Amino acid sequence: MKKVILSLALISAGIFSTYACSAKASSTTASTETAAPAADDKAAEGAIKHIDAAYMRKFIWDYKEEPTKFVFKGSRPAIVDFYADWCGPCRRLGPKLEAVAKKYAGKIDVYKINVDKEPELANIFGVQSIPMCLFIPMKGTPIQTLGDLAPDQIEESISQIYTPAK
Repeated sequence: MKKVILSLALISAGIFSTYACSAKASSTTASTETAAPAADDKAAEGAIKHIDAAYMRKFIWDYKEEPTKFVFKGSRPAIVDFYADWCGPCRRLGPKLEAVAKKYAGKIDVYKINVDKEPELANIFGVQSIPMCLFIPMKGTPIQTLGDLAPDQIEESISQIYTPAK
């Protein structure tokens, strides 16, 4: 009798968790599908924008049109954070990048790419360890950093891609 009750409890828990996860996934998918990308590459002022391959090609770098040379399409410097939800160092870096997005609102765009959802982008950018950030200047080659950066390391990388107007 105990085995029957335990089996029913496990089956019920499995059905419930499957329903809860799929409901969450479908609501997340629906919200991202209905949210059309901005008319340009600007993330919302002071907010980090989660992007996909289509957004990357349209507003940052069309790696299919220019596969051998990085040609930045943005209108201001950018930071692209390659991360995963399960990654502890990525979760620690997130609030620091949110602070940067607010501090440099309207001056630097900050983007996030989930490597589990965008393996093509992770492959194109050679992501082998996360978190990995690209600091993209208006002209020139992006600067790649690895790991949970300290605030002073982030500011040092920003100083290489952005010069405040005087």
